[in-house]
Amino acid sequence: MKVGVAGQGAFGQKHLDALAKIPGIEVITLTGGNQAATEEVARKYKIPHWTGDLAESLKQPGLEAMILATPTGMHADQGVQCMRAGKHVEIEIPIADTLADSERLVKIQKETGVICMGGHTRRFNPSHQYVRKKIKAGELKIQQMNVQTYFFRRTNMNAAGKPRSWTDHLLWHHACHTVDLFQYQAGEPVSECYSVQGPIHPELKIAMDMGIVLKTPAGKILTLSLSFNNKGPLGTFFRYIGDNGTYVARYDDLEDGDGNKIDLSQVDVSMNGIELQDREFIAAIKEKREPNASVAQCLPAMQVLDRIEKLLNSAVKASA
Repeated sequence: MKVGVAGQGAFGQKHLDALAKIPGIEVITLTGGNQAATEEVARKYKIPHWTGDLAESLKQPGLEAMILATPTGMHADQGVQCMRAGKHVEIEIPIADTLADSERLVKIQKETGVICMGGHTRRFNPSHQYVRKKIKAGELKIQQMNVQTYFFRRTNMNAAGKPRSWTDHLLWHHACHTVDLFQYQAGEPVSECYSVQGPIHPELKIAMDMGIVLKTPAGKILTLSLSFNNKGPLGTFFRYIGDNGTYVARYDDLEDGDGNKIDLSQVDVSMNGIELQDREFIAAIKEKREPNASVAQCLPAMQVLDRIEKLLNSAVKASA
């Protein structure tokens, strides 16, 4: 299968590393912003074609699918562009930064019939897969998820430590991971949501600290703390508190409540969540089925984020 990647930055390269491990996949085109960097990455991964124009990538002979690891604000329009061109598309999280654009992606996917998947990696991390299997088997019922998402990003740098051309977002990106995972693991939608945020950064124009509390109809609770002001340790830590066990997950690692490391080597074919996510995308194309984390399945998380954004905006107006 011939595929393309849009985005030459840190996450675009994570996908290129993942695709290199999937048999039968040939990356034939790379779309990027900075053309010097795009050429450098294309040569590094032996990609024969590179460009700054997504439309040009979409016209490459034999191309079947694109993975978008571009700036968040471009996701929705580029996703629509790919689908309108008849290409399957995987859009890195978040699929959009508004509910309206998320709904537009779902609408176009239904119209075109191609596969459109969100990059909700947490569904695929072996750590969270292990917990989900416990839940599905009736061995664990979630009572609370306590999650901390902490980074040190007082300047606009990406995961590779290079300057970004766009601004990351605690709510529409980082909270999206956890809100989706919570509803996925809880097996029911959020019925109540509450949120507060700290001051808006004068240059980045975003809140650097945020707290979110969610509840499902059955009483399952999520408490989520997010910060761009935290100077280590960095990343996201998930504590599952259940009726029959406690688990602490960090990306692809998992411990029980006593700190004992759990062997996840047999959970899936890889220990890399992004590789597993990309494998699901490719498998869904080959099997002509809806993928796990299709844009339709991602929509409930975007609906909750929209509710939270409205709450935060109302609070800002009330204090003005």
